[in-house]
Amino acid sequence: MRGTMMDYPLTLPTILERAGKIFSRVEIVSRKPDKSIARTCYGEFYRRARRLAAALTKLGLQAGDRVASMMWNHSAHLEAFFGVPCAGGVLHTLNLRLHAHEIAGIAKHAGDRFLLIDDILLPVYEKFRSDAPFEKVIVVPHGSDAMPDGFLNYELLLADAGDDFRYPQLDENDGAAMCFTSGTTGHSKGVIYSHRALVLHSFACGLGEVFGMSHFDTVLPVAPMFHANAWGLPFACTMLGARLVLPGPSVDPESVLGLMVSERVSIACGVPTVWIAVLEALEKNPGRWKFDAPVRIVCGGTAPPLELIRRLDRYGLQIKHLWGMTETTPIGTSGGLRPHMHDWPDDEKYEIRAKQGWPAPFVEIRLMRPEGEAPWDGATSGEIEIRGPWVAASYYDSPDQAHRWTADGWFRTGDVATMDEAGYVKIVDRAKDLVKSGGEWISSVDLENTLMGHPAVKEACVVGIPHPKWQERPLAAVVLKDGAQATPEELRAFLAQSFAKWQLPDAFVFIDAIPRTSVGKFKKLALREQFANWKWES
Repeated sequence: MRGTMMDYPLTLPTILERAGKIFSRVEIVSRKPDKSIARTCYGEFYRRARRLAAALTKLGLQAGDRVASMMWNHSAHLEAFFGVPCAGGVLHTLNLRLHAHEIAGIAKHAGDRFLLIDDILLPVYEKFRSDAPFEKVIVVPHGSDAMPDGFLNYELLLADAGDDFRYPQLDENDGAAMCFTSGTTGHSKGVIYSHRALVLHSFACGLGEVFGMSHFDTVLPVAPMFHANAWGLPFACTMLGARLVLPGPSVDPESVLGLMVSERVSIACGVPTVWIAVLEALEKNPGRWKFDAPVRIVCGGTAPPLELIRRLDRYGLQIKHLWGMTETTPIGTSGGLRPHMHDWPDDEKYEIRAKQGWPAPFVEIRLMRPEGEAPWDGATSGEIEIRGPWVAASYYDSPDQAHRWTADGWFRTGDVATMDEAGYVKIVDRAKDLVKSGGEWISSVDLENTLMGHPAVKEACVVGIPHPKWQERPLAAVVLKDGAQATPEELRAFLAQSFAKWQLPDAFVFIDAIPRTSVGKFKKLALREQFANWKWES
């Protein structure tokens, strides 16, 4: 017997219509490149997103055509997140921080037809214009309306589009958005998100164990909208009617803190390096920023150091960590403390909060070792394999990557973790970043997070360097806080409180800054290359 429920498609136009009708007065705040503030609302956003869909259709957009975006976090980019897929196209958010030839190569691979771009980013576009495949370039003006020859003015296109747009027939499994991986494990690979995956992921974002987001929240996405499907935030906030604060290109700690206070942000989202910088600003200027209520910090990308969680708590910034990837839309796990844990000692609660939580509903995770699945004992590590309704089943046009999926349909993530009997996941490392010393594995993440608990250390990154006797040994690259001092002996003694002697770094180097990827993660490959010929003491 079949159920008697309607066969109702899970597509983005339903979310857009809901926002326009139910949340029309809810505010969307954008900080412009000149740091001035622009305010609109979901009602106006609804009209403009539909006008963008109409304008693209008039320009010849066909079902499945890719429309690239090179824009910062602001309301026009939000319009593209809905206008493009609601017209039947696929929005491809380009990582504008990549090298020009990488951007061109990714755009070609994706088969991008049109480009939406901020006027302030045109100098970036000029660096790869001759190699770009775009038929039409549509420029979002933030200052002058004057357009370079051959380019289209976004505002004029919308003004001429009219309000009579009708949605095309969309299937929930049609592509709606596209994002390429950050390339930390080789060449960037494309992921195409279906309407269905984005709708289901948006429901998950509203769960208390994930973002806990609702109409009563003001959300600040610090992570750029081209990173990991914008963490799903544009779709979830629009569906749930959350007030949005979009920071534009200014995401220095002072600017972020200023927005958090002035706009009374209740949820802010970004990678750990953002919050490390925010903490440093708070500690340098105690009393400058005052929060009316605690702010939930959703942190992803890499595991936040336990000491970062502890110290931000003092200022009312409460980190909740999640784990995910571009391939998982991106939520894979999230969580926090369970009810019976609230009376635990503080140190035990912080240990739990530093973990990555448990799998989100409808997401399944297993940890695999060469001999089979690892037990849920909190100690035995294995590579995370994952499956679920918003997990990629393949990469776009990359048949050479088929090995990333198992014969029974699980995605091999390359992340190594443990899982305890309650389902809490703790990331140990990327498989390629584990240090293999004398046949034993050493977690670079654990060493880094402990080092960043030292009062003199601002940031630390640990990499494995070839060693003539032990195959590899850990080297720690350390950035000290302004005016602080520490010696290798002092840092080694600090780590010795938590690690066995053989796990301790054999070398410490003090540097001014740790190289970062385009999305703010530590770039370990650059450090491994820099210190590849390190002369170990005999």
